Amino acid sequence: MKNVTVSVDEETYRRARVRAAERGASVSALVRAFLSGLGGAETDAERLQREEAALRGRIGRFRAADRLGRDALHERGA
Repeated sequence: MKNVTVSVDEETYRRARVRAAERGASVSALVRAFLSGLGGAETDAERLQREEAALRGRIGRFRAADRLGRDALHERGA
C-alpha cells in the first residue's frame, strides 16, 4: 500500500474529521474510499469506446454500393 500526503486547510480537515467520526471511520479511510472510487470509475474515453463498439455492433452490413445516388438523395427526377 502506498502513502499519500495531502495538504488541506484547517476548516476542510475539521469537516473531514467530523464526517469521518459520523461514519465511524478515519479521515484516511474516507480519502482511501474516494480514491478507490475514482480508480474504478469509467473514464469518458472508455465510455465512448464502449458506446462506439455497441453502435458498430448494431450497424449490420454496409457497402459503398448501397449508398443512394445524388438524384435519389435529393429526390430529383422521380
